[in-house]
Amino acid sequence: MKNVNFDFSQFTALVTGGASGMGAQVAGLFARAGADVLIVDANTELAEQTALAIGATALAGDVSQADFCNQAVATAVQRTGRLNAVVNAAGIIARKTGVDTTDEEWQRAMDVNAGGVFYMSRAAARHMRGQGGGAIVNFGSIWGELGGPGALAYASSKGAVHQITRTFALELARDGVRLNCVCPGEVDTPMLRSAGRATPLTDLQAQEMGQRVVPMGRLAQPEEIARVALFLCSDAASYMTGAMVYVDGGYSSQ
Repeated sequence: MKNVNFDFSQFTALVTGGASGMGAQVAGLFARAGADVLIVDANTELAEQTALAIGATALAGDVSQADFCNQAVATAVQRTGRLNAVVNAAGIIARKTGVDTTDEEWQRAMDVNAGGVFYMSRAAARHMRGQGGGAIVNFGSIWGELGGPGALAYASSKGAVHQITRTFALELARDGVRLNCVCPGEVDTPMLRSAGRATPLTDLQAQEMGQRVVPMGRLAQPEEIARVALFLCSDAASYMTGAMVYVDGGYSSQ
């Protein structure tokens, strides 16, 4: 049996949503492990700042656009001639019940959260099949399997991410392309604190949320989720494909 390798120095990795939150942590861990990293994010300024801080390259654009995803994969491949790992961490949330969700909010959640994962995974898989393999990790959610009251569009889009992952994994298993899904619970990110809220959560409110809803009694830190994503891209996960990996402090066991 070959040695397990956590050295990514021969890797080219593309991370969507890599400018902040969990995506930024994934990008940073890859960079520290020696990978050539391409950060993809809609926030041009923040993507460039994050990339500069970790020695990566930034590419600004909208993952809900298939042409952009094709371009991003081509850019990554042009840098080093290979693309070993893609982590799809880009996502948005509308904190609305189903009856209050607008057509636009529904469509945008599906376009970014599900469409972005599909387009980027498809583009990456087309290249990875030709090079003999690769790893794709999609960011799902506990709400992709459980009910998500108050965030119907988000939960629905993450359910789609889970099925995109499973189906691609089956279709590409013989090509050496592995697809897995990391499914976080409540994580202390800018999206949890601010997105869709009238006022951002304070430190105390975030702490109280963790104590109230998570069996471990606290919110996850972004790096705790990022480490699992890196594991799924590594040789240590060589026999894993189509898996939903819950990183939720015990929430989904309730």
